[in-house]
Amino acid sequence: MAPVGGTSDFEAAALARRRALSGKSGPLALVHNLKVFGIACFACLGGLLYGYNQGVFSGVLTMTSFKGHMGSYIKDQETLEWDSSKQGWLVAILELGAWVGCLYSGFLAEILSRKYAILVNVGIFIVGVVVQATAITGNGSNAILGGRFVTGMGVGSLSMIVPMYNAEIAPPEVRGALVGLQQLSITLGIMISFWIDYGTNFIGGTGRGQKDTAWLLPLCLQLVPAVALGVGMIFMPFSPRWLVHHNREPEARQVLARLRDLSQDHELIELEFAEIKAQSLFEKKSLAENFPHLQDMSAMSVAKLQFVAIGSLFKSKAMFKRVIVATGTMFFQQWTGINAVLYYAPTIFGGLGLESTAVSLLATGVVGIVMFIATIPAVMYVDSWGRKPTLIIGAIGMALCHFIIAVITAKNQNDWEHHQAAGWAAVVMVWLFVIHFGYSWGPCAWIVVAEIWPLSNRPYGIALGASSNWMNNFIVGQVTPDMLEHMTYGTYIFFGMLTFMGAAFIYFFFPETKGISLEEMDILFGSVGVADREKERWREVHAEVGLTDLLIRAGVLNESEHGGSISNEKPVVQPTYTEKTDVTDMGVQ
Repeated sequence: MAPVGGTSDFEAAALARRRALSGKSGPLALVHNLKVFGIACFACLGGLLYGYNQGVFSGVLTMTSFKGHMGSYIKDQETLEWDSSKQGWLVAILELGAWVGCLYSGFLAEILSRKYAILVNVGIFIVGVVVQATAITGNGSNAILGGRFVTGMGVGSLSMIVPMYNAEIAPPEVRGALVGLQQLSITLGIMISFWIDYGTNFIGGTGRGQKDTAWLLPLCLQLVPAVALGVGMIFMPFSPRWLVHHNREPEARQVLARLRDLSQDHELIELEFAEIKAQSLFEKKSLAENFPHLQDMSAMSVAKLQFVAIGSLFKSKAMFKRVIVATGTMFFQQWTGINAVLYYAPTIFGGLGLESTAVSLLATGVVGIVMFIATIPAVMYVDSWGRKPTLIIGAIGMALCHFIIAVITAKNQNDWEHHQAAGWAAVVMVWLFVIHFGYSWGPCAWIVVAEIWPLSNRPYGIALGASSNWMNNFIVGQVTPDMLEHMTYGTYIFFGMLTFMGAAFIYFFFPETKGISLEEMDILFGSVGVADREKERWREVHAEVGLTDLLIRAGVLNESEHGGSISNEKPVVQPTYTEKTDVTDMGVQ
């Protein structure tokens, strides 16, 4: 089929040559990129913080000693029953903070670098955890609210910056796997938090004599991976794409060569570096032509250029399509109901007939295990499977699970005592729902949001997608307790219908992105070659960075036309592609 917006022979030639040099995607590609894989794993401690924080509170909410510090948030002090609306606010305040974190994360990642932005947000996260620990004295609910908001700012910003960092250090053939590591680390954090909750719940017993350590210990243990990430990130490399964009090209080339474990003069390094430099130079030339009054690099001009980058997301059809894909994907990810399960799993299992808190926490622990295991195949094979089919199949599977749970609940919710088998069947369907999420919408949604943007827009585009995630996450966290109380089985029907709509959204609006370099996303979304001036500028840039000469020497371009000269007195080449390339092989639908 024809590509979106047309394609360029030049970019097709570059793609074909790089694929010939780099090899196929899949698990073996990770073996050939062990250094990048290791760095990405470490950076994903940020995802572990996110996941642990996301999961730990579901168990803490059920602990007797914690409820004793929550004052008016407890509706009945005798039965320790939560006020459902206030409980939702207590949970959702983290997501509101995360949304705020996303708003500033784009600026932070562009001005300070991806590396230092991660360090700043680790510090913010630590402050939030310390504030939560003070809930043991004074007005506990205020300390938890304030601390969770600040912690949310940290994890929200990290949830955007870590996938961007991993996407920018990764070669295209393993980029999906490395960005997907974010979701694997999130599920690992969730799994660990669930089982820590299960264990600490017994400190001092589960009744009125329960010790405050039961909930303080799970909350304070978040500091361990946070400190590890903060210390270790000091020794991690900068993103080579950020270095190029900030005129630190020799350092960028060295970092790129070290990441690929190749010499700086290797053809693959030369090709990838030239593509990165061409993308950066094109965007700088475009800004210089369109906004010449903002080129003095003063603090005010730099700040204004950030808003120019944000505004550009909405000024062309090609960029707006990326906005729709990113925000829509994150909208439907949250309205699958995954965080309703993660935040309120013990409550949900209690509503399915598991009345014992210990049994509910045990079933919640299984949620963490199955999600973690289900995410592993996605990390290994998503670059082979493709994003689009994985998302569609996962959505259909989750929707069916929701509908089955709704049917079981509608038939038995008033008499679980005599239908315990039906209750366990519903629990199993919750586990199956989590499996479908684990291999599909968990990792793939973050992969899509991290990889579809041009270099100069990437921090702001990812922030926009992540802010959609967190704002919808906030709404889900806020309304779920009331939905479970008043809609009962209708809650699952509601989530199931929205999940089916998510499958339709992906089918009709999402172009496959597997195997496409970050610089070649412009082809996929129709941003390249739209105007003659842009075509001419691309030809100038390709020649200026030496990419034209590289592909001519490789034998995939013919030097058939000349369009003037460049600074080194070599002619600017109008390339002609000599190899037949099927554009559908580039993932274009």
